Amino acid sequence: MPWTEFTCATLGRGRAIRRRTFLTFFPAVSVGAAGLVSLLGAHAAQLARKGKRCILLWMGGGPSQFESFDPKTDPDTGGGTKSISTAVPGVRIAEYWPRTAAIMKELVVIRSMVGKEGSHQRATYHLHTGYVPSGSVVHPSLGAHITRELAPPDSDLPQFVSIGGPTHGAGFLGAAYEPFVVEDALKGPADLRPTGTLSDERRRRRSRFLQSRTIAGDAPLVYEDYAEVQQQALRMIRGPARRVFDLSQESESVRQRYGNTRIGMGCLLARRLAEAGVTFVEVRMSGWDTHRDNFKITPRLAVMADSALASLVADLRSSGLLRDTLVIWMGEFGRTPRINPRGGRDHWPKAFSIVLCGAGLPGGVVLGKTSPDGSEVVDRPVAVPDLFRTICLLLGVDPDAEHRSPLGRPIKTVDGGEPIRELLSGREVAKKLS
Repeated sequence: MPWTEFTCATLGRGRAIRRRTFLTFFPAVSVGAAGLVSLLGAHAAQLARKGKRCILLWMGGGPSQFESFDPKTDPDTGGGTKSISTAVPGVRIAEYWPRTAAIMKELVVIRSMVGKEGSHQRATYHLHTGYVPSGSVVHPSLGAHITRELAPPDSDLPQFVSIGGPTHGAGFLGAAYEPFVVEDALKGPADLRPTGTLSDERRRRRSRFLQSRTIAGDAPLVYEDYAEVQQQALRMIRGPARRVFDLSQESESVRQRYGNTRIGMGCLLARRLAEAGVTFVEVRMSGWDTHRDNFKITPRLAVMADSALASLVADLRSSGLLRDTLVIWMGEFGRTPRINPRGGRDHWPKAFSIVLCGAGLPGGVVLGKTSPDGSEVVDRPVAVPDLFRTICLLLGVDPDAEHRSPLGRPIKTVDGGEPIRELLSGREVAKKLS
C-alpha cells in the first residue's frame, strides 16, 4: 500500500501515527505537493467506499456441493438427491433449497472453486485468510482486513462480529481488529452489563490510568489497541446500541421466516447488525462434516440454511442494503463424488461450490463447471486468492495493500490471484483490473 493511503486510512479513524510506527513502515519518506495530492486522493477513495459491509455465512465442516449447488444426475454420484428448477431458467440446485431457488436471480453460484488444503484446520485457515498456514506468522482474516479498511471511527458497536462461536481473528493486525464473539444469537452477548460495583468515577480513573501507561519497546502500541477496545466496550454497555442484539424486538412471524434455529437467528442478528452499520459479520453453522449418514444429516442442515439465507437476502434487498452488502456462503471445501461405505462423503478440495450475493454483483449467474461425476473442474477454475481478490475489489479494499508482520516481513492483503473478471465487468471497480 502506498504510504499516503495508509496515512489517510489511519488518520481517517482518528488515530495518530507514532513517529516510531511511521518510520517502521515508511523509512526515509518525504512529502511534497504531489504527495499531498495523493493523500487527498486516497481520502476521497475512502469516502467513496463508505458504507460497504460483508456478511459471511460459514458452513463449518465442508458442505456437500452435490446436496446444495452442484447436484448430479448420476446416481453413483448424486446418491438419489433430486434437483429442482430455480428462478433462473436452466439453473437447477438440490431439492433441499427451495427458498434459495426462488431468489436465484440475486445470486452468483461458483461451482468451480479449487482449494489447496484437505484438512479442516488448514482449509479453514486458508478460506479465512487467503493464505496457507505458516509456522512463522499468523495471517489476519478477511474480516479483520475489511474491518481495518472500512469500519467507521468511534462506533458504539463492534465492527467485526462472529455469531455462533469464535472465528479466525486479526493475526498480526492487533487486538483492535479481533472479532466480537456472540456464542448464541438468541441469548445475545454475554456480560453486556458492567460487572462489580465500581462507580463511574473509579471506571474513569482506571481508564485514564490505562491510557497513561508507557512501557519500553512496542508495548505502548499494545496498550493503545487494548484501550481502544475497552472504550468501545464501555460505549456499547452504556449506550442504546446494545439493543441491536435483542432479537425479541423482532416479530414472531419474522423469526419463523428465518427459522428458529441457530443459523436462522444468527442470520437475523446479522441483518440487524448490518442495518446498524457493522462492517463485517460472520455467522457460523457447524455439522457439515458428513463422513457418515450424509443423506440424513445434510438435508436437515440444508433446510435450516435455506430459510436463513433466503430470508437474509430478501430482507437486505427490500431495505436497499444489498447494494452495498456482500453476502458470502461457503465452507472450507466440498465432499467426495464417491459415497463411502458409511453412507457419507469425505473431504474434497479439488472442486466445490460457494455462493455470492449483493455489492453490485450481477444476479442469476452460475460460474464454472465440474465434470459429470463432480470429481474435477472442467471450466473456469477459481482459486482461493482469486476469490479473495474479487471480494476486496467489490468492497473497495486494495488487495495489494502491504502490511508488516511482527518480524518486519511485507505481507499483502491477498496472496496473488487474479480477479474474477466476469463478475466485475461493467462495474466501476473494473477499471482497477487493467
